[in-house]
Amino acid sequence: MTNSSVTGGTTASTATIRCGVIGVGRMGRHHARICTQVEGADLIGVVDASEARRNDMVEQYGCGGFATVDALIAAGVDACVIATPTVTHRAVVEQLLRAGVHCLVEKPLAPDEVEAAAMADAAARCSAVLQVGHVVRFDPVMVAIRDIPALTPRFVEIDRVSPMTFRSVDVGVVLDMMIHDLDLLIMLMGSEPEEIHANAVSVLGDAEDVCNARLVFPAGKDGIRCTANVTASRLALKTERKIRIISEDTYVSADFGERRGTVVRKAVNAEQLADIRARFKGGEDLSSLNYLELVKVDALEVGKGEPLKLQLESFLTSIRTGGKPFVDAQAGFAAVRTAQRIVECARRAGARMV
Repeated sequence: MTNSSVTGGTTASTATIRCGVIGVGRMGRHHARICTQVEGADLIGVVDASEARRNDMVEQYGCGGFATVDALIAAGVDACVIATPTVTHRAVVEQLLRAGVHCLVEKPLAPDEVEAAAMADAAARCSAVLQVGHVVRFDPVMVAIRDIPALTPRFVEIDRVSPMTFRSVDVGVVLDMMIHDLDLLIMLMGSEPEEIHANAVSVLGDAEDVCNARLVFPAGKDGIRCTANVTASRLALKTERKIRIISEDTYVSADFGERRGTVVRKAVNAEQLADIRARFKGGEDLSSLNYLELVKVDALEVGKGEPLKLQLESFLTSIRTGGKPFVDAQAGFAAVRTAQRIVECARRAGARMV
């Protein structure tokens, strides 16, 4: 069903959207909070198997608390955030889509490409929006990187490591953590990788806990392919989320945790680089020079904003306008398929999966 608060009496740009959150554990409770803070969203209820968690949300936000998805649908919800375990996503999302309820589903879209494809097909058959929660796209650091003009990556290096949190243990580190960066790479390159090399190690369970992957993307219009080196670990001794991008004209280094970065542009340093090349050609000994003093380094202009809030606002805009969501089901499917290819490649390479 589509609630009349979206379609009747008010314009699409000003309509209040009745929202629900399914699964109010660690991530779901943040989604519930965001639903009470975004203009035009009205949190009408949450669903969780735990009565204690439901009651906690009811007490904090004055919303309804339901034990089943059916009960939330019957309450007249327009849109839902799904923050349940990955293995449950398909059943919950397809039930909501059949009822005409718009869905924002936490990443990964599904545990494998078969279920991801089925969900993408279901979304294509329905009029409801299905957006995948690859929230790092909305991180102000990534927004700043996306805004860099004519950034055509030639080499990308991404590290995403942290100590074990014992959350999301229903999937390995590739679907749990690395998938954030796989989505970013596919977005930046406009395609899935054509070549994958990977190794992984499993320590605490059956699934991989550490993985490194080398991805080669199809050649662009200039005929040059991009290579990406991606590392994810949930057994590190500290938390790091860093990205480095090298293109013909620009070098970008950014730290998502610190929300800062640097940019070195070839055009800005053309005079200095020409001077260095000439001195090299002349056989001059440049070992006493400090390279960092020769080039102009700019700070990456990182804005403000909470990624979860920016993501929800984007989702609601798609609902109101009928536009394609920024991270649609096909994007979610591409990330899952790439993740599955990496895990399979690591297994073939003889990774220790015990």
